[in-house]
This record gives sequence, structure tokens and C-alpha cells, in this order.
Amino acid sequence: MVEGSMTQGAGQGPEVERTATLRDFRVPAYVPETGPYAHGAQPADTAAPAREGYPDAYTPTQRDLPVINRGDTVQVAVDPAAEPAPGSATGQGPLYVVGDVHGYLDELLAALRGKGLVDSEGRWCAGTARLWFLGDFTDRGPDGIGVIDLVMRLSAEAAAAGGYCKALMGNHELLLLGAKRFGDTPVHSGAGTATFQAAWLLNGGQKSDMDRLQDHHLQWMARLDAVEEVDGHLLVHSDTTAYLDYGDSIEAVNDTVRETITRNDADEVWDLFRKFTKRFSFRDEGGADAVRSLLDTYGGHRIVHGHSPIPYLLGEVGSEDGEDDTGPVVEGPHVYADGLAIAMDGGVTMAGKLLVQQLPLDV
Repeated sequence: MVEGSMTQGAGQGPEVERTATLRDFRVPAYVPETGPYAHGAQPADTAAPAREGYPDAYTPTQRDLPVINRGDTVQVAVDPAAEPAPGSATGQGPLYVVGDVHGYLDELLAALRGKGLVDSEGRWCAGTARLWFLGDFTDRGPDGIGVIDLVMRLSAEAAAAGGYCKALMGNHELLLLGAKRFGDTPVHSGAGTATFQAAWLLNGGQKSDMDRLQDHHLQWMARLDAVEEVDGHLLVHSDTTAYLDYGDSIEAVNDTVRETITRNDADEVWDLFRKFTKRFSFRDEGGADAVRSLLDTYGGHRIVHGHSPIPYLLGEVGSEDGEDDTGPVVEGPHVYADGLAIAMDGGVTMAGKLLVQQLPLDV
């Protein structure tokens, strides 16, 4: 179970309008990742030269998620009502995953109620069910701390009922940790000097979250795992092969990430955040091979991730400035990369859907 102290409740927070549709996605310039040896995993003597026009390294201080129109991903229809029978071969309850929440507490509670995981008061009511959050609880939306409080409370309530509620480390958890710990301390980046505080604000940091952030929230975030394998599903936050840089086993990756955070070195934590912010490894040519590189190393037969909104993976977003809201309607997860990858970020910050999905998918 994810460790964390019991809280007094989720806290609803005031009603606010959603953050502007696409202007919030100011993360690193898009550097395509392809093949099983992206991000330094290749042998040193076979490292590919840097692509012309792309920096050798980059920093999460620029607009990302470019407008694209591609036909190299396939939308696989998933019937939300066609859920498999509960339970697993081990006798545990059914398995659910949750995509990026980004502070949208009301939407999260509604989605969890819709799956029968919490009751009308937001309390765990799913018995031995298993629930995994894929990271990115804060920033952009109105109540990131309320989301963290809810997840921490559900962790205790689920455990008491014989199930569990656990969570992965997302890049926005690293960003919030860094902004709180290091503030305006300069860090080295591929685009010159940067700071966690500036990157946090640029990527949707909310003053109300920072004002309410307490030590127990920081301790909980710092202990989150980066990778887990459950029922043959390899769970990660980011659609990147950068996890390979941190170990050749799930335990090694999680230990390395926690040790990096514990050392409290601003440059080390920034590099971790920068790598966890990379995206689109599994989408383009060679994407299936990139997925296989992770599955071969860490186990599982399918990877499940958040981080990159499904509308961008589909390449059907209208305007980067949010003036054209004719993008795809996301009704469920997106299966791609030869059926090996499941994307779970429905784009709640873009007036999309906050996805809660039972696994396995019947596709």
C-alpha cells in the first residue's frame, strides 16, 4: 500500500473554470523518441548522432505537444460498459487504473463513483478492488492538494477493506517537489539556466496548491514508485523509454528514483524531472519496439501510461492556441503501438474526460 497519513477529507474547493485548453501544455520541445534504445539506453559505441534542429538535451521551459496531423496511430474503440468479470487469478478484486487528474477533484470523484469505487460521500466502497493512479495529481486544475488528500485517504480505506489504492510518481509530482524544495535555485539545463519555480509556474502551477502543501504531502510524493507490474500490465506515468536510464529491474528503478529525491540535489532532481517529462516514445515509427524494450526489461505484456493526452497521440487536435475545439471526443483509453500500449490521459485539462478504466481491456 502507498504509505501516507490519514487526512480529514478531500476538500472540494471553489468552483472555477477549466484552465485554457492548450496553452497550459508548456513542457519540453518535442524530441521524437524511437526504438528500444532511446534516451541513453543504447551501448555507448552505437549512440545515434543528435538530429539536426534538435538540442542534445532540453528543458521543460518551452511549449510542447505540437499540433500534428498523423495517421500512424489507431483508435481502438473501447466499450466502457463491456468490463471483464471482477477478480483475478490470485483471488484479488478487480484492477482499475486512473489517468492524469491535474487538480480536477470533482471530476475524479464523479469518475470513481461511476465505477462503483467510492460512495456518494467519496469513501471507498469497492471492498477488495485494486486501484492504481498513474500520477500527475496537481497543477493546471483547481484543487491538486485536495486530490492528493483524497488518494491518501482512499489508500487507508481500501487497505482496511482488503483492497488497495496506490499511486505512481508523475513528472508533476517531481515538479511540485522541486518547486517547494529548490524554488529559484538555478539548475543546469539544455537551454541554459532554469529553475523549478519558473518551470512549475509555466506548467500550470497553482498558488493555492503551494499554499496548502504540507510536509506529509511532500513525504508521500517522495516515496511514490515510478514503475510497477500488475497482472501483466506494466504501469508507468510517462510514455518514454527514459525509465531504462534508472535500472534494469522495477525495484532498481524505484530505488534509484527515491534515492535521487532523498539526496536533495537540485540538478539531479531536475534531470529526473526532465526525463520523466519526455513523451511520444511509443507513437511514431519504432514505437512498438520502444514498448517492447520496457516490457522485455521490466516484465508484463502491455504497458499502461498517462502523461500524453490522447487527443495529441491521435494527432487530431485543431488549434494549439485553443481557438478550435474540434479535437476528438475521448470516450475511453487509446490502444496503440501494435496493441502493446494503453494511453490513459483523456485530456481533462482540455475539457476532455478523466478516465478510470478496469483492466484488462477486452481488445
